[in-house]
Amino acid sequence: MKRSEKQNKNQTEEEIKEIKEIKEIKEKTEKSEEKEEKTEKSEIRAENPEKIKKRNRTMRIVSNVLVFFLFFMGFALVLYPTVADKINESQNKDVIAEYRRKLMTLDNSEYEAMIRAATEYNDMLFKSRPFIGALTEEERRQYESLLNIDESGIMGYIEIPKSNIYLAIYHGTEESVLQTGVGHLEASSLPIPGESVHTVLSGHSGLPSARLFTDLDKLEVGDTFTLHIMRETLTYRVDKTARVSPDELTEMQIEEGKELCTLMTCTPYGINTHRLVVVGSRIDTPTESVGESATAVKFVTSKWNRMFLFLPCSVFVLILICYIVIRKKFKKKNRLAASDNNRYFKSL
Repeated sequence: MKRSEKQNKNQTEEEIKEIKEIKEIKEKTEKSEEKEEKTEKSEIRAENPEKIKKRNRTMRIVSNVLVFFLFFMGFALVLYPTVADKINESQNKDVIAEYRRKLMTLDNSEYEAMIRAATEYNDMLFKSRPFIGALTEEERRQYESLLNIDESGIMGYIEIPKSNIYLAIYHGTEESVLQTGVGHLEASSLPIPGESVHTVLSGHSGLPSARLFTDLDKLEVGDTFTLHIMRETLTYRVDKTARVSPDELTEMQIEEGKELCTLMTCTPYGINTHRLVVVGSRIDTPTESVGESATAVKFVTSKWNRMFLFLPCSVFVLILICYIVIRKKFKKKNRLAASDNNRYFKSL
């Protein structure tokens, strides 16, 4: 009995000892946490509000630079097609002006010889190949030498006031040509006066860097377009527009006794599974309409140049105003937040 009482007493003492140890550990933990909390508060107190303000200012500057950079990049991407097209338009004007200047230096005998050689070439095409086909190497060398007054490959220029098209015409349809101007399909008739001729001109559409023949689909039956080749002005009235497959050449064959010109571009934009062809037959060019047409092109060009200068500036100013307004709102919020922080510091 006594032994049992002794064992119970020892057990009770051990339990009391364990409880004391647990309490001690708990007290140490609480003290440690309290100490850490005091340390954090002291660090917060030690941090200078000016230092916080400086850090916030740096973050605002970085964010403002990033926002402005994103605005600028977005603006540049939106503006790129317009700028690139205007650059290409300006280059075409320079090329055409240089072509016309060199054309004036030709004497009559040289000019007549070049027209005669081109006429003989067209006669050869009609007699030997009324359908479009590949040229031999000898025929290609002969072709490239015709209507080529300065070895640049330009043979004239095309003017379509309705579609605001004013582009140089080059020999061949290589990609380098079609990126900037209009290409003459080498196996088609050269664009000079004569019977039984069918000229085919090709141009890209839907390019981000230049409009070229993008607006060719605006032409309708009865509209006109003009080719300026050497000293000749050839006007055509649209007889037909059609969408054909790339291997369909019936619209481009030479027809006896007719003077035809076909304008061709890929369609639909970005897919290019078919070709849009605009077929025109030659008509007399009224003397008074030549000056009117040139004036119309200059007017449209100058109008678009003004729009080109005004629109981007307006958009940029609008973006800048929005940016300033938003920035002021953020500044106001930051001031309120700073005052709240100061009140917090004082309460610590």
